[in-house]
Amino acid sequence: MTKDVIRALVWDRLRDDKLARFPFPPHGRIPNFAGARAAAERLLALPLFEGVTRVKVNPDAPQRYVRLLLLERGVTVLMPTPRLRAGFLELDPARIPEDARREAASLSGCKRWAREVLVDELPRLDAIVCGSVAVTRNGHRCGKGEGYSDLEYAILRELGHPPVPVATIVHPVQIVDAIPAKPNDLPLAWIATPDEAIEVASPPAPPGGIGWDRLTEEDLDEMPVLREFSSRKRADP
Repeated sequence: MTKDVIRALVWDRLRDDKLARFPFPPHGRIPNFAGARAAAERLLALPLFEGVTRVKVNPDAPQRYVRLLLLERGVTVLMPTPRLRAGFLELDPARIPEDARREAASLSGCKRWAREVLVDELPRLDAIVCGSVAVTRNGHRCGKGEGYSDLEYAILRELGHPPVPVATIVHPVQIVDAIPAKPNDLPLAWIATPDEAIEVASPPAPPGGIGWDRLTEEDLDEMPVLREFSSRKRADP
């Protein structure tokens, strides 16, 4: 099955079985799901998150609990802005009062407490938590179809950041048997559901950088940071 067919089946299942949570409908987005907080708690109980100081977390609804729990642990959270137009939003718990952390972890309230960090100034990360529509137990995933998580990871690699483990949280119905893979896909090292934590024994190889041959002029227009990187590449081959 194609990724589009897999997405549609997962979105429909979440809707039809009443497993989706606000915002509705789950279609066309990283879906929020029943048990997202329990999945976040299970994920952050893993050894992967012991001693971390900076974690990149996507801004979608189910990862709100991941952002909140990290802030409560004193971990700095980096969230990408749409199409990286304003770089990243840095949520530093040292600058956020305890009673404001729930607001800071929300998409509607985060900007009040965040500091903008340009892509070139992003500090080294310890881990990444991405959103997923569907995943497999051997570490493949698909998002909502726009490819931003893949590109954000590739940009970090292009900037010289080392590979870091990538994790996600999903409902069990989002786990599928197979997903078509491409070389630029973001690989998963851990998957957490409300009921279990899945360690991927041999995660797929991570992208080494931006796959320029796969990008169109429209891609460069939609994500200006890519055009800037492209200009640099031409100026300094």
